[in-house]
Amino acid sequence: MTRTVLESLKKTVVIGHDEPFCVIGERINPTGRKKLAAELEAENFATVERDALDQVKSGATALDVNAGVVYNSNPNPNETEPILMEKLIKLIQNTVDVPLCIDSSVPAALKAGLNVAKGRPLLNSVTGEEERLEAILPLVQKFRVPVVAISNDDTGISEDPDIRFSVAKKIVHRAADFGIPASDIVVDPLVMPIGAMATAGQQVFKLVKRLREELKVNTTCGASNISFGLPNRHAINATFLPMAIASGMTSAIMNPTNSSEMDAIFAANLLMDRDANSSRWIKRNRLPEESNNITERNGTRRSERRRRRNTG
Repeated sequence: MTRTVLESLKKTVVIGHDEPFCVIGERINPTGRKKLAAELEAENFATVERDALDQVKSGATALDVNAGVVYNSNPNPNETEPILMEKLIKLIQNTVDVPLCIDSSVPAALKAGLNVAKGRPLLNSVTGEEERLEAILPLVQKFRVPVVAISNDDTGISEDPDIRFSVAKKIVHRAADFGIPASDIVVDPLVMPIGAMATAGQQVFKLVKRLREELKVNTTCGASNISFGLPNRHAINATFLPMAIASGMTSAIMNPTNSSEMDAIFAANLLMDRDANSSRWIKRNRLPEESNNITERNGTRRSERRRRRNTG
């Protein structure tokens, strides 16, 4: 089985077909969040800290970090984004201890994040575009980190799944030229909105299976893309994710604070035999009063043992 290893300072997360599904929290991203973007430009990081803590508490096993703010004071991201990325990585590492996914379209920002990241982060991302391949693969090689490979190239994003597979194959082969193994490539086959393309779900399920069997790579996606433009999006996402997992998808960049989607992930792990003794499912679904009773019983047992030792 292909295993992609991510590390923080003290924690290791393995992405793999025999591992629990890897949930990469998407919330630390100013895209579409005007308030957060303004806070970041003002160097107010309170929301970032809160989002980091909330996502880990909700079950995220890694966190995506995107510093893509277009500053009002300086609209050139090549100048502003590397500085902000470095600050965010340092801040988040001091707030939570989970592996990070350094997410940027600016190569200098990716490098800035890698320079201060502890452990083994996931780099997000490389594409099949020649300029991107030449800029990103040397970074992956130098820092010896895994990378998200997005299945578009210089011709854009194809609606043909066979072309998207070919782009992924191209990236895997080019990475091999740099000594980067397939286990360090996490392919994003590009999830299309089901509202715009009725076969989007079926395409992804077939692509993921093919990527697993033919290229021996792990996979990821922006899970919420599938429901874009439709009502009750979380219900669609929560149905899509277990189906993608059953097809072989091993991770997703998603919102872990939505309980219905996370319930679906935990249930899928259970049904795919990736939850030993159902322990994660039971822990997640134990009622608060049950947890309190267990704590009280354990406390009572310890007290009884101490009394027996003292009287003995």
